[in-house]
Amino acid sequence: MTPVEKFWQWFQSNNEQLTMLADLEEPAQQQLLEQLQDQLTYYREGITFEMGEPTPSGRTLTFSAEGDFDLFRYVDELVEQAPDLDWWDFIAFRQPKGKDLKVTFDKYHFATKEMYFMQLINEEEPDILGLRVALPHPVRDDDDQLVGVYVTLEALIGEFDCTTLVGYLETVDIPKEPFKEGYRPLDDLPEFIDWFKAQRDKE
Repeated sequence: MTPVEKFWQWFQSNNEQLTMLADLEEPAQQQLLEQLQDQLTYYREGITFEMGEPTPSGRTLTFSAEGDFDLFRYVDELVEQAPDLDWWDFIAFRQPKGKDLKVTFDKYHFATKEMYFMQLINEEEPDILGLRVALPHPVRDDDDQLVGVYVTLEALIGEFDCTTLVGYLETVDIPKEPFKEGYRPLDDLPEFIDWFKAQRDKE
């Protein structure tokens, strides 16, 4: 039995408990979720999951490579070999969450409606997208803040596009007249990404 088959065998064996997760006591919920992560780690270290809230039509289980492109094929394999189970919708990679987002990372809080972006072009690597993101009160050389901005971008455009397209990212303070300097509202990024991919595919 392959590792991916072993994972789905465990999931199906625990499907009833996972489906009724909200009905379990808190310690039992936590233990079951930890077991789920352990099974994923056994399948391939570095892969994580996010479980959506239950709805009348079911619940989503999203598998993530945490932005590690080398693990993308394992996430794809998981979803491609997922069993057809009532109640569950298995999704590869974290999906876009919409616009006008508020994202918290570490001690930082990011509101997309208060942020702007500009494309940075590298003629030697035109398929790789560089972004300059303007935000209120950026902190110079703060890796945590930069990671927080990246997490915000991922929430806007999804894990797949963020990992495969964004090759360079820098942050700056918001200029007095951002539009005159070529910036766009960060909430426009999903439409820009669609345009960028369409232009790339034409070449």
